[in-house]
Amino acid sequence: MKHKIRLGILGGGGDSLIGIVHRIAANMYDRYELVGGCFNPDPEQNRSFADKLELDPTRVYDTIDALVEGENKRPKEDRIQVVSVLTPNFLHFPMAKQLLENDFHVICEKPLTTTYKEALELAALQQTKKAIFAVTYTYTGYPMIRQMKQMIAEGAIGEIQRVDLQYYQGWINPIIHDKDQRQTTWRLQPEKSGISCCVGDIGTHAFDMLEYVTGQEVDRILADLNYLYEDNQMDVDGTILIRMKNNAKGVIRTSQIATGEENNFTVAIYGRKGGLKWEQENPNYLHYLHPDQPFQTYKRGNAYNSAIAQDGVKIPSGHPEGIFDAMGNIYKGVAKAILGEQAFDGEYPSLHEGVRGMQFIEKVVDSHQKGNQWVAME
Repeated sequence: MKHKIRLGILGGGGDSLIGIVHRIAANMYDRYELVGGCFNPDPEQNRSFADKLELDPTRVYDTIDALVEGENKRPKEDRIQVVSVLTPNFLHFPMAKQLLENDFHVICEKPLTTTYKEALELAALQQTKKAIFAVTYTYTGYPMIRQMKQMIAEGAIGEIQRVDLQYYQGWINPIIHDKDQRQTTWRLQPEKSGISCCVGDIGTHAFDMLEYVTGQEVDRILADLNYLYEDNQMDVDGTILIRMKNNAKGVIRTSQIATGEENNFTVAIYGRKGGLKWEQENPNYLHYLHPDQPFQTYKRGNAYNSAIAQDGVKIPSGHPEGIFDAMGNIYKGVAKAILGEQAFDGEYPSLHEGVRGMQFIEKVVDSHQKGNQWVAME
């Protein structure tokens, strides 16, 4: 009889949005059991939060060092198997590295690290350790995104000619105009967030999505970023022109100062024979555009969808699913990999996608700093 995968979590305590998303996702398919972790750097808050989760107090640790030491003392059949890293960006690399060195599987929030060099170091270590490593580009878990990927691979829209991705938020708008307030926000602090705020936070989602659904790599980019104020070191808005390796062209538009927007992530891919469009705020529908026919709408939960899209559905058609379900599908893919089960291609974003994301962030900033020049992805 197979037991549930033993899960640990670093970060994500209190009222953290990403924390509850990960915990619900891990429970969704009954594959994981949360057994311990360190949820807050403040020991009192950490243990108070863990008590609400009714965790064994002996497996609630004050630091990652204590977690690694404590779990390494346990027998293999009781030890945490995989750890989710839900901390601010600057902690991703040291934590993921320490976990890999001690033979834990890792699920890590994006961006993977704060530098491309760090990402490459993790990739080399992961190859040595043969560990499962997922980077949570959550939106790839939506069934209709997986349907889009399958339809493009099967030639439904023909050779890709144009790509257009938009990710607009407005949450930072009231913060950026207040000098004192923006200096206290960790996402606007390079030492904690890395070299990019907007592109690093949400632009990397759009980049990963583009390569995921098309099955092709971006070749060259040209970026124009907006910082708004001279004393602000972090981008809050940007436009990135894209050239794919098959010569298709397009754009990634990303903003956190799009006033009034909430989480407006849209994906549109156009080929010689048709187009496909998807909207994150209405994620259960995939629009299929034809040049000489009325456009079609594919809906999740129906038998006409692909096997990987069907596998990511938990309730019948007509009942909406959302962000928790998308993350749950990624956790399910990781579980299959840990347990050695047969899986679909692309069931979870791997470390490779995280490394590509970090390269994209650095190339975007490089392009902007060079006066908006074309730069090549490696």
